[in-house]
Amino acid sequence: MASVHRQIVINAPPAHVWAAIRDFAAVQRLVPGFIVDCRLETQQGIDARIVTFPDGRIACELLVDLDDEQRRLVYAEPGGRFITRSASVEVFAEDESTSRVVWINDLLPNEFAGLIAGNMDKATAIMKQTLETSARP
Repeated sequence: MASVHRQIVINAPPAHVWAAIRDFAAVQRLVPGFIVDCRLETQQGIDARIVTFPDGRIACELLVDLDDEQRRLVYAEPGGRFITRSASVEVFAEDESTSRVVWINDLLPNEFAGLIAGNMDKATAIMKQTLETSARP
């Protein structure tokens, strides 16, 4: 199973960063342009976000866990082109005004690791800019 890890430091308070990341149904506000649409549905009693990418690809991501105490969000994308894909995003306090975000994607087949890594690089750059801009007084 491929595992792709990304860490970024964001010049914004951890509470601000977590509030944006934990808003599962509004991921397009966190990474505008990377995700162009997101809608929330319930599938078999599970919250699912249906996200649309700029190229028209649509993915259904299931909410696995949302832990406010640990500032950890876990989601999965079953089926489709993946045998399995799950991801976690965690927010850690570097200090009162700086956060570290750790994002991990585990997936099969391994051949998609490069695609996922590239997408994560694009998304983390957008996330950093969005969160730092929105945190400014």
